[in-house]
Amino acid sequence: MDIASLVGFIGAFAMIGGAMVVGGGLAPFVDTPSVLIVIGGTFFAAMYTTPIGTFLGSFSAMAKAFLPPVMKQNVLIERMVELAGVARKDGMMALEGQEVPDKFFGKGMQLLVDGADETKLVQQLNQEIKSMKGRHEANQNVVKAWIDLAPAMGMIGTLIGLVLMLGNMEDVKSIGPSMAVALLTTMYGAILANVIFGPMLTKLEGYTAYEVTYREMIVLGLRNIARGESPRNIQDQMVSNLPPKMQAKIEAA
Repeated sequence: MDIASLVGFIGAFAMIGGAMVVGGGLAPFVDTPSVLIVIGGTFFAAMYTTPIGTFLGSFSAMAKAFLPPVMKQNVLIERMVELAGVARKDGMMALEGQEVPDKFFGKGMQLLVDGADETKLVQQLNQEIKSMKGRHEANQNVVKAWIDLAPAMGMIGTLIGLVLMLGNMEDVKSIGPSMAVALLTTMYGAILANVIFGPMLTKLEGYTAYEVTYREMIVLGLRNIARGESPRNIQDQMVSNLPPKMQAKIEAA
């Protein structure tokens, strides 16, 4: 669980909800037509932007903003150095069946066991990274669609409310509900775009960048094992991708 995502999400809604309660309660801010226009309209318009499989799959990707995959770079480096020592001492075949932190690492190591040279290894693993980035980008484009469309749906709702209000000015009782639709749809659109999906997109893009770096470190390590580099040299090259504090911690260990 990403604590920052959870606390930030709950905290933002707590601040907004608290202001509403202090201002007179939540009831004035709940309007069914506004919900249908903004949330329902944005849902279907976002669906319109992408194939149905990608759209449905994007919701599981959104959950990763709160439940990201656990991939520790320091654990990766330690294991890569251990396997480099095994390969240098006993040959590539000794890597068969060795425990690895994740499937991508395992696929690359299996290529070494099967006799793939450095060029083939790097080419295939880089293609895997490219494909992963494409999948992530497709899911993130759905989130971007929510960000772009929610305010637009809010504006559409505002225009609907204004048309209803101006068309029935003689009916004083209809002015209030029509104005509520006009204002609440704008508010709902702003909340969807800026409180829910905007921060979510930033978090997902950050996780993608982290995973790309993680996988590039795997490619770097395995490529150097294929070259017969020493475990110490492999560690030094991989550690250069980490923040200074983590570098110092690994080097001290």
